[in-house]
Amino acid sequence: MALVFDLDPAVTPDLRDGVVGLWVDVSNAGGSVGFVPPVTAGDVRPELVKHFVAMAEGRTRLLVGRDEEGGVAATAFLTLNTHRLMRHWVWLYTVMVHPRHQGKGYGRDLLAAAEDAAGRLDGIEAIRLTCRGGEGLERFYASCGYKEVGRVPGAIRVAPGDERDDITMLLSLALRY
Repeated sequence: MALVFDLDPAVTPDLRDGVVGLWVDVSNAGGSVGFVPPVTAGDVRPELVKHFVAMAEGRTRLLVGRDEEGGVAATAFLTLNTHRLMRHWVWLYTVMVHPRHQGKGYGRDLLAAAEDAAGRLDGIEAIRLTCRGGEGLERFYASCGYKEVGRVPGAIRVAPGDERDDITMLLSLALRY
């Protein structure tokens, strides 16, 4: 069954707990979403609060994918640029699909829903995201239409002696909408 996506859902305790749980599970399964396992809800919650503050200020939009039980199964945050010369593109942050749903095509579905959401925002022509090298993520994003436009070798230190590239990917919406 496909996920049901919702842009800008009401921030409720259930949503908050669902996103925290998703973030913890993705991180502890080795997902590249800003943490290195082991991670607890206490580690993740302050980062989610930062996203919620940006949402309240109108700088960030939340896209949630819910599974057949209505649980939070996928998320992505679309962050608007405040710089006057960069308002024509958005950042895509914290792109996650729950590990139990891996291999079902939900990652592609999430990116397609994010592309649709960004394409409906006034004046938005592209989506940028960054990903951690060494995981094959850039190949996945490329298969979804993103182009690698930058790479900083060794910019992400996962552990002492384990540095990964910080890869910037871009999806142009100009030709799609």
